[in-house]
Amino acid sequence: MLADKRLKILFAIIVAAIIAMLNVEPIAQDPAYHNFADQRHILGMANFFNVLSNLPFVIIGIMGIRLVALHKASGGLAELQAMYLTFFVGTLLIGLGSAYYHYRPDNHTLLWDRLPMTIAFMALFSAIVGEYVSSRLAWKLFIPLLILGIVSVAYWQVTELKGRGDLRAYALVQFLPALLIPLILWLFDSKLNGDKYIWGIVAAYAASKLMELFDAQLYSVFGLLSGHSLKHLFAAFATLMFYWALRERRRS
Repeated sequence: MLADKRLKILFAIIVAAIIAMLNVEPIAQDPAYHNFADQRHILGMANFFNVLSNLPFVIIGIMGIRLVALHKASGGLAELQAMYLTFFVGTLLIGLGSAYYHYRPDNHTLLWDRLPMTIAFMALFSAIVGEYVSSRLAWKLFIPLLILGIVSVAYWQVTELKGRGDLRAYALVQFLPALLIPLILWLFDSKLNGDKYIWGIVAAYAASKLMELFDAQLYSVFGLLSGHSLKHLFAAFATLMFYWALRERRRS
């Protein structure tokens, strides 16, 4: 399979990213990360909007689990249903874990925010590989990638507890798929129509990271919602687009 030049390009990028990660000094969690712009207490709840803005993840996660469990995900491939289900389970857990973290933000609760994100990321990436590259390759990657994602968060937490935090593996797990998915969309043709949904997911996720970057600035402009709350809403919209994709797409 690696005789395909397109796969060689992907493989070279993965190897280069791993080498780059190993040549960077360990990255500890910045304590200032927990100081979000909007820390208002409303109805007795700390960080009210940062907590509440996770509700769409819970709703969309339940919708997606139901869609796949009832065998109504006709916009996907039958052989990838387990990956779709895992993605929506991860989405549901993101809503719960992130709400818990934002209610009491520190490094210990951050574990439960990041852990489900890796589950959703790895399941989505495996599904994209299955839809665009090879279902067989996707199944070879699926379980190892899930394990890798979970281990990356556990490794960060263990090193943080030992006073030498290291986020390098987690950063690789989060950002490498975000780089590879657009490249896969460009290099390969899907077995399904509706590339617009997947490109929409990429765009919404990129927008969510921008919202996060300008947390305080957006809060000062909008007043009601901070950039971090908007990040949650944009990221949840990305998961909703995948839900729509699994309902609307058809085989090419």
